[in-house]
Amino acid sequence: MSHRTTLAADATDSLGSPPLNMTVFAAFVAITLYVVYRMSHRNTSTSDYYAAGSAFTGSQNGIAITGDYLSAASFLGIAGAIAVHGYDGFLYSIGFLVAWLVALLLVAELVRNTGRFTMGDVLAYRMRQRPVRAAAATSTLVISFFYMLAQMAGAGGLVALLLNVHGKGGQALVITVVGLIMIFYVLVGGMKGTTWVQIIKASILVLCVVLMTVFLLGKFGFSVSALLDDAAANNAKGQAVLEPGAQYGTSAVSQLDFISLSLALILGAAGLPHVLMRFYTVPNAIQARRSVVWAVGTMAVFYLATFVIGYGASALVGSDTILASTGKENSAAPLLAFEIGGTLLLGIVAAVAFATILAVVAGLTITASASFAHDVYANIFRGGKAEPASEVRVARLTAVVVGVLAMIGGILANGQNVAFLVALAFAFAASANLSTLLYSLFWKRFNTQGTLWGMYGGLGSCLLLVFFSPVVSGAPTSIFSGVDFHLFPLTNPGIVSIPISFLAGYLGSMLSKEPADRGKQAEMEVRSLTGIGT
Repeated sequence: MSHRTTLAADATDSLGSPPLNMTVFAAFVAITLYVVYRMSHRNTSTSDYYAAGSAFTGSQNGIAITGDYLSAASFLGIAGAIAVHGYDGFLYSIGFLVAWLVALLLVAELVRNTGRFTMGDVLAYRMRQRPVRAAAATSTLVISFFYMLAQMAGAGGLVALLLNVHGKGGQALVITVVGLIMIFYVLVGGMKGTTWVQIIKASILVLCVVLMTVFLLGKFGFSVSALLDDAAANNAKGQAVLEPGAQYGTSAVSQLDFISLSLALILGAAGLPHVLMRFYTVPNAIQARRSVVWAVGTMAVFYLATFVIGYGASALVGSDTILASTGKENSAAPLLAFEIGGTLLLGIVAAVAFATILAVVAGLTITASASFAHDVYANIFRGGKAEPASEVRVARLTAVVVGVLAMIGGILANGQNVAFLVALAFAFAASANLSTLLYSLFWKRFNTQGTLWGMYGGLGSCLLLVFFSPVVSGAPTSIFSGVDFHLFPLTNPGIVSIPISFLAGYLGSMLSKEPADRGKQAEMEVRSLTGIGT
């Protein structure tokens, strides 16, 4: 009991050795900055800067996709959700993994064959360029911003726990430092440097969680039952954490919220702009499909490990101690690392978590900046005749602006569960992008008005519902907890906004007097299926 009391005290104060935590993290940053610098000598053309010259193999890109996809939500948020809520927390892992079947079966090869650099290339292929590219860029920027909020919120909570920085001002300063390093990655390394950072980070992350899992299982005699029994005994919810419904089964509204969350997670991955952009870093559709196979295999190992790590945190640390710590749910994995491996393992886990945040935000930043520079600047303002050097310069300037906005948003969202925030980004992706992508690829009647109605209808309804939901106000965990203007009861709007986007895209196409471009549609179909012309 005395040991657990000490751990609880540590959890609310500092954990391990802040100098060691900083040293391990600094070592990772130094190595990756060197890699990024070495890769920066060929970033003059748009193909090099946006798509790394399409020079990566399927296996390399699959590991990089894993690095892009396994964000702070996966490592910190899911482990915390399982540790506190049990089975219902593990549903995040299932949703994030199953989502890749949609991406594999419906979009990976087709998107790689049809576009060049961004999602806007695919959506605008057979539509009027200016309005569709503007809509695609708007959607990309909004989704990337929400995804970044989650990463920056994770950075704030992690730093508070590991470096004994408890003041909001100090956490804001560290979030700013993380943002500045990330901007440097993107400005100097482009997509090639960012991809290598993702590969390094994914390899370290998966190795780390596998070793933690094996160590944890060994501690319980490789008996999952013994682990689960201890997890239930040391959790405030008791045996309920081993059964469905501890978080989402308390009322009809919470059950509906779970269905909404599941829809967002499973349909959202195929519409995430930074994931779609990764398919352009490989030379052909075969390698694009191979990328997804590698990514799914690697992520399956990771998400199975989160099950053991989450319940292990409940068993060895306890849900009360986790919720009493500065980072709340997000601190479960670091607290567990300190419990089983002391200061050294904590330092390694801290570095991995920081690396996760840095790498994912770098990927999001390059996606957002590429979308603005390629879709808005090059194709709307310059009519598709922009010089490559000036386009890359605009992309770099956009990266700075996006990075600064991410820092400000992260400071505001500090303290929220990062898995929950990422689920919102998935809802935006599924609402704004998935319907228009599928219609563009598979429906001959689809036209420009349908694209605009689908994207803006899905994005607008999602934004509106989130603003009037308990995410923003009316609950103790809201961003503005002191006020209450929520009208929509669900924390994830996917169950409403995703059907709205599909319906809006359909109605927009059917009610439009503008006929679909049959010639372009046939050309796009051949190109998407065969890769001819890419």
